[in-house]
Amino acid sequence: MSDFKLADRLSTLPPYLFAAIDKAKAEVAAQGMDIISLGIGDPDLPTPNFIIEALHEAAKKPVNHQYPSYVGMLGFRQAVADWYKERFNVDLDAEKEVVSLIGSKEGIAHFPLAYINPGDIALIATPNYPVYGIATSFAGGQAEYLPLLEENDFLIDLDAVSDDMWAKAKMIFVCYPNNPTAATATKEFYERLIEKAREFNVIVVSDAAYTEIYYDSENKPLSIFECEGAKDVCIEFHSLSKTYNMTGWRVGMAVGNSDLIAGLGKIKENVDSGIFQAVQEAGIAALKQGEPYAEQFRAIYKERRDVVSAALTKIGIKHRVPDAAFYMWCHTPEGYTSSEFVTNVLKQTGVVLTPGQGFGAPGEGYFRISLTVNNDLLEEAVSRISKL
Repeated sequence: MSDFKLADRLSTLPPYLFAAIDKAKAEVAAQGMDIISLGIGDPDLPTPNFIIEALHEAAKKPVNHQYPSYVGMLGFRQAVADWYKERFNVDLDAEKEVVSLIGSKEGIAHFPLAYINPGDIALIATPNYPVYGIATSFAGGQAEYLPLLEENDFLIDLDAVSDDMWAKAKMIFVCYPNNPTAATATKEFYERLIEKAREFNVIVVSDAAYTEIYYDSENKPLSIFECEGAKDVCIEFHSLSKTYNMTGWRVGMAVGNSDLIAGLGKIKENVDSGIFQAVQEAGIAALKQGEPYAEQFRAIYKERRDVVSAALTKIGIKHRVPDAAFYMWCHTPEGYTSSEFVTNVLKQTGVVLTPGQGFGAPGEGYFRISLTVNNDLLEEAVSRISKL
């Protein structure tokens, strides 16, 4: 029997949150429990048919069966630049300020390899998407966590970050609309963040995957590049996954400071061979024609949000009513830790929730609901929870 020891970078990792949830869900399902999964943020709505047709046509082209560009087809990158101009009124150079990604997770995971040396510090706003800290660790860096608290509307308290900490930091990760809290950032917050980053030469890594899931058309989530000076210090990661229900397609983009984009591109040249060009052509179609469909999806999520909020209020579970993203960030009932409550719910009701603590220490006392099943299942899930 062989005995192969994992590298230290793997052996010290905690179980990946969502993989652990999938395992627990499978164990309960194997016992015959009917599962309602509100755990992972994977949209249940289908990819619009026009995107599938665009893929179908593109897949017939022999040229698309060869190696693609490492940084992405110029046509796809130009479509990204055009979409940013239309959506955020942000000007981007498609050749130098846009790179394609095999989903935003891939880009976020690789980015620290371009700029973090062993011992370098990355500031991470938490509770957070686990990949930020894992990617920092894989690059040999050290994560320093900045708590996102409800009394601050889940924005970083920039006044609480010392100049000494700023001086030591190489980069800072932020995510708005936020996963998991669904909080949104104000322009004033972004402006102050950019000011600090420019002062101390810190890279701002903005994860903006949820900007298109919003519920007030008069108050749309921002791109950090709507703020003056952002291109000096910022890179922003985005994705077609949530906007057009394309999580399995693995297509996204990073935009921003040309040097940061080039740095990420250098990593990608050496570790992957780009996105299947037929998928990129389908992505172009999505970016150019997808807004009416995205609007329909937002209306569905808004209805789901309101259904769940009413049901949670009825059973006395305190929660945020989100302005964006398809998550509900809820207070754990008294007497439970977040993990205890979520485990109890799963074992007794078959409802899969995500423990807040799994996103970082400030998530203790909360749990997350994903609005990624239909209204009937959402109402059934809350009804089951109410009987505990």
